[in-house]
Order: sequence, then C-alpha cells, then structure tokens
Amino acid sequence: MTRIRDVVERALATGYLTVAAEDQLRQLLTTRYDLEDFNAFMILQEAAMTGKVKQESRERCGIK
Repeated sequence: MTRIRDVVERALATGYLTVAAEDQLRQLLTTRYDLEDFNAFMILQEAAMTGKVKQESRERCGIK
C-alpha cells in the first residue's frame, strides 16, 4: 500500500504534484497514518507554498 510519504517523496523529487497524486493524498489522509507521514505532508505543504513544488490543479485553473 502506498503511504503519504511515498507520494510526497515523488512530488519533491519531480517538483510537481499531479492531480492524481492530490487525489491519492486526499484518500490517504482519511485513513490512519503515522507521524512520519504527517511530517512528510507538512513538508509538501511548505514546498507547495514556497513554489518548490508546482501543483497541476493550480495550473489548470490559472492559480499561481
């Protein structure tokens, strides 16, 4: 089973978060997860806010 940290790791490595990965994160966040997954998600949030990771969903609707 995929973990939150796996999705985050891919996004950080590529610098891009796809819509599919966002959907996967939404699903994973509804299940039980550990502190390492929570911390990974927080790192992804910061990377997205600072522009280190681009979000496909924001590009589609013109949000920068």
